[in-house]
Amino acid sequence: MPKKAPKILFASAECAPFAKVGGLGDVAGSLPVALRKLRSNVAVVIPKYDVISQDHFSKKIIEGIKVKKEKVNVWQGFLPGTQVPVYFLENKKFFGNHGVYFKKTAHASSFKLIERFLFFSQAVLELASFLDAKLIHCHDWHTAMIPLFAKLKQSEVKTILTIHNLSSQGKKKPKKVLDFLELKRSRHPNLKIRDKHHNFNIFQQGILAADIVNTVSPTYCQEILTAKFGEGLEKDLRKRKKDLYGIINGLDTERFNPQKNKNLAKNYSLATIERKAVNKTELRQICGLPLKDVPLLGLVGRLTQQKGIEIIFDAFPSLVKMGCQVVILGSGGKKLEAMLKKLAKLYPQNLSLNLKFDIVLGQKIYAGSDMFLMPSKFEPCGLGQLISQRYGTIPIVREVGGLADTVVEGRTGFLFQKYSSADFLKAVRRALEFYQDEKKWRKLVKQAMVKDFSWRNSAKEYAKLYRKLLLVS
Repeated sequence: MPKKAPKILFASAECAPFAKVGGLGDVAGSLPVALRKLRSNVAVVIPKYDVISQDHFSKKIIEGIKVKKEKVNVWQGFLPGTQVPVYFLENKKFFGNHGVYFKKTAHASSFKLIERFLFFSQAVLELASFLDAKLIHCHDWHTAMIPLFAKLKQSEVKTILTIHNLSSQGKKKPKKVLDFLELKRSRHPNLKIRDKHHNFNIFQQGILAADIVNTVSPTYCQEILTAKFGEGLEKDLRKRKKDLYGIINGLDTERFNPQKNKNLAKNYSLATIERKAVNKTELRQICGLPLKDVPLLGLVGRLTQQKGIEIIFDAFPSLVKMGCQVVILGSGGKKLEAMLKKLAKLYPQNLSLNLKFDIVLGQKIYAGSDMFLMPSKFEPCGLGQLISQRYGTIPIVREVGGLADTVVEGRTGFLFQKYSSADFLKAVRRALEFYQDEKKWRKLVKQAMVKDFSWRNSAKEYAKLYRKLLLVS
């Protein structure tokens, strides 16, 4: 790496393997590694949560940065097996308890959570000044105030804001936010702006203030300009259209590798695809499903409305008639969990319901299933369909967002457009037609497994945006 490469801070609420709740953690733990290989001088910064093991910190490099009369200490570690620095910001008052999001969701359900990330954003800007960083890459609403803070301080640091999921925005009544920040509306024109519900909206502020805004897939980038997908911020996004980009997320292909995954009953590759059947048998045994020669469908993820759980519920009697078995792993709202529990009681021979977070079982589902279900209502990018293809498990997805960008009908998976169980079942039937023809199915599996979903290409696109802002050739 050139000695004078500009310092770039990658600011995120999560970073795998230190603190991960969702896909944001995976991105923060793998994209910087790919960027480093392209000679970008990138380092990650996250809060030092109570759930992070002390083993991850090699040393305290800064003591007592002042933020809102609070002291912030900075510890340094590295992403495992790499030279990518990770800065952990320590402050017991704001980061010292309640995990990452207080609850297991990134949604700003309380002002206490908003305070946490407003404070984090202020601290990141102070760290950037201390390290002489030239660019801050901000991720989701948690860090979306950094671009506005930079403008308020007349800082020369450049900012990129990546929208991973627009549905969570960080919204509260203006007085509470401005009082916490000790700001008056007259300080900057943006401070007078409100969303359609008259809230001070953190994501809205970041969208309007960042030098560049991007989303995690090209299709989602276009979708959020519409009222259907814009979550009330479509007008603000249209204002930034010339500075708005869509870059598909990548996959850590070493971590998600059926040839090397130690949690599988049998490792396999495209050349030894017949070994995949061993994982299918083991998955059935673990989940208590009959050992029948029938299609096995998997679902791993949050059990929320976004993920199309209602569609699967409505379609399930038809899936049973088709002879399918289904394994579901995840957790979510009480209502949706109750619906699925009802199905599990009605169809114990066809449904294995696992209402929990289990990394090992998730990997076994990806490897042991024939098909993977993602009938999402909306999907900024999606990780499940990328992993499933890597494991030779054919995705059945709705044609939205990143799913539309990464699954090709009849070549690597099956898509449907209308958000309905009827359209979903049509896609399942098309998949089963292929499944019954061994030659056609093997070709489909091969085409899915050879797709390159590594971070390499996406990292190149991000590096271009960095160069655009930093004017580096």
